[in-house]
Amino acid sequence: MPRPPSQSPHFSSVTDVSKRLSEAGYLPDAQIATTVFLADRLGKPLLVEGPAGTGKTELAKALATATSSELIRLQCYEGLDEARALYEWNYKKQLLRIQASQAGDGADWDSVHDDIFGDEFLLSRPLLTAIRRTDPTVLLIDETDKADVEVEGLLLEVLSDFQVTIPELGTITATRRPMVILTSNATRELSEALKRRCLYLALDYPSADREREIVLSRVPDLAPGLADQLVKTVRALRAMELKKSPSISETLDWAQTLLELGLDTLDEGAMSSTLGVVLKHASDQQRAAAELRLN
Repeated sequence: MPRPPSQSPHFSSVTDVSKRLSEAGYLPDAQIATTVFLADRLGKPLLVEGPAGTGKTELAKALATATSSELIRLQCYEGLDEARALYEWNYKKQLLRIQASQAGDGADWDSVHDDIFGDEFLLSRPLLTAIRRTDPTVLLIDETDKADVEVEGLLLEVLSDFQVTIPELGTITATRRPMVILTSNATRELSEALKRRCLYLALDYPSADREREIVLSRVPDLAPGLADQLVKTVRALRAMELKKSPSISETLDWAQTLLELGLDTLDEGAMSSTLGVVLKHASDQQRAAAELRLN
C-alpha cells in the first residue's frame, strides 16, 4: 500500500512519538509509542482494542494534537449505515432544483440529472470528509465493534486504498492520506479482513506507577502521597466484579475532586462521600462500600 507522494511521516522516531504525545497530555509506554511510529511510517490504520476507559479515544485525540491535525470522528453504533458513515445526497435540495428547472424552462429529467448529482448536493459524512481533506487529518473510527458487521464492508475500501466510490461521481481518492485510528472494546470479534488492513495495539489499564505518573501530570497540584492512595484505591476497585470499572479519566476526575475539596488523605469518609465520581451504578457503590468497609 504505497504512501501518497504528498504525505511525509509525522514522526522522526519512537522517541519523537513519546515526546510529542507527552506534550499533548498523553503518556505512552514503549509499546504504544513504537506501534504509533510504525503505523505512521507504514501508512497503516491502527486498531486499538481494550476495555472501556483505557485511553483508546484519548490516544487519537492526542495524536491529532501532536501532529497539528484535524480530528474527524466516526462514532459507531448499532444501525450505522452508509448514509451516516460515507455520504448521502441532499434530497430536499435536489427536489427544489428539479422543481425550479421544470418551472423555469420546462427541462426534462435527462437534462437536470447530471446537474443534481454534483458536489453541491453531496452531504459528506466522516469517512468521505477525511478522504477529501488536503490538510493533516486524524480519522477516528470509534467503538468499531458496536457497529453492525455490514459496516466493516464499508471500511474495507477506505482502509485498503483510501478511496471512496460514489456511483454518480466516480472514485474519490485521497491526495493526503489521513492517520486512521480504529477503537474497539472487544464486545464482538472484528473480521479478519478488517484486522489484516491494520496494525494492532492492545490497551489495558496502566500499571500503578504509570497511572500515578498520569495523575500527577494532569493534576499537578495533588500531593504525591494522596496520588499514591488514589491509585491504590482505584486498582482495588478494578479488581472487584463491578458493572463498570473506573476509567483513567474517572481516576483523574477523582483526583481533581479531592483537590477541590481540599482533602489531604483518602480515608473512609472521603471515599464514602466522593465514590460517585468513579462508580456510576448503585450496585457497584454498595459492593465497593462493603469490600472497602466504608460507612
